[in-house]
Amino acid sequence: MREAKEGRRDFVRGAFAAALAGAAAPASWAQTSVGDPAILDLPPHSTGLGQAVVTDGYGKPSQYERNVQRRPSPGLTQTTQASVSFAPLQSLFGIVTPSGLHFERHHQGWWDIDPSKHRLMLNGSDEKMLKKPMVFTMDEIMRLPSVSRFHFIECGANTGMEWGNVAVPTCQYTHGMLSCSEFTGVPLKVLLDMAGADYKRGRYVLAEGADGSSMTRTIPMELIESGEVLVAYGQNGEMLRPEQGYPLRLVVPGVQGVSWVKYLRRIEVGDQPYGAKDEAVHYVDLMPDGRHRQYSSTQECKSVITTPSGGQVLLDRGYYQISGLAWSGRGKVSRVDVSVDGGRNWKTARLQEPVMSKCLTRFSIDWVWDGKPALVQSRAMDETGYVQPNFRQLRAVRGTRSIYHNNAIQTWLVQESGEVKNVQLS
Repeated sequence: MREAKEGRRDFVRGAFAAALAGAAAPASWAQTSVGDPAILDLPPHSTGLGQAVVTDGYGKPSQYERNVQRRPSPGLTQTTQASVSFAPLQSLFGIVTPSGLHFERHHQGWWDIDPSKHRLMLNGSDEKMLKKPMVFTMDEIMRLPSVSRFHFIECGANTGMEWGNVAVPTCQYTHGMLSCSEFTGVPLKVLLDMAGADYKRGRYVLAEGADGSSMTRTIPMELIESGEVLVAYGQNGEMLRPEQGYPLRLVVPGVQGVSWVKYLRRIEVGDQPYGAKDEAVHYVDLMPDGRHRQYSSTQECKSVITTPSGGQVLLDRGYYQISGLAWSGRGKVSRVDVSVDGGRNWKTARLQEPVMSKCLTRFSIDWVWDGKPALVQSRAMDETGYVQPNFRQLRAVRGTRSIYHNNAIQTWLVQESGEVKNVQLS
């Protein structure tokens, strides 16, 4: 019930914003302003003196937004250090995730590392792989020419609880291991060029983190040669948050989040994939025939409607703006269709600019709810022509015992009461 009330507030806010943009509002909205004491009685903030400049050296959200939090899923993991928190997608606007609401995935807890003592080492798997093995301080990295780019990051296990059936009630828990930021850093290729990497032999790198989980992941050299892979220290205009790998993390656009190694301390150039524990044993999926699906790093095209979504309540029949997020690890989102009848009929949604490669794209479409039950869905397509599958199509190939890379079409049931719940269609 609490979730529903919080969601109700979020949906009212979204609907009100749409009305201000020129949409036709229900007559009851205008009637409430007649004799409204919220207008007629001047509040303290209209007659008094506000708080001083720099009351908080680092600004905070309004006290009225304190329920907008990233949240863990009770019972999902046995320890809080090796666990997950989910971003409140249903409460966010646009495409950027505030740094304080960015989802978390830690394998052995997070650390606030002294940047003056942090080092990044570049070495080869043999002495000829690099002409000059190097060690960088943070100051040395931040002196190099930098770039800033918007990209989404999604845990490969996002929506993983829904493979078998409906498991969680809200958008935050079905899709909240997803965030989007402007990352700032140095292309990894710049550092490898400085070290004289042998690109002919060295077709892979091993990225290693400095925390106790010893996270290591193989990155194909072609991704690095594209210039997309960054050694990042900045996020949304400030330094990375400790929970996001401060002071240095790898940014691998389009690839599942586990490869975005946090607390990055070492890059090794090699001539073959490393088959590290977190790619050969973990982050694999059990297929229907008993085999394991491995090395599936790319995040396929996917979308989710965030408003209305599970836990929210529509206050009355009439106009609403359906809004959501779409993304693809293979490039730009080219189109999103929305259905309000469980996929029998589809309409093309508006894509909010800018539409960027391997970045979240906000979509929306107008909807007049007639008060009857509605099955609301979105279906995204990317510039390669890939179309997001429904659950039946995905399960026909992958079965129901996977954990990772569930990009099936999400369905929300708007009930006659206005309450929205998570459902799956067979």
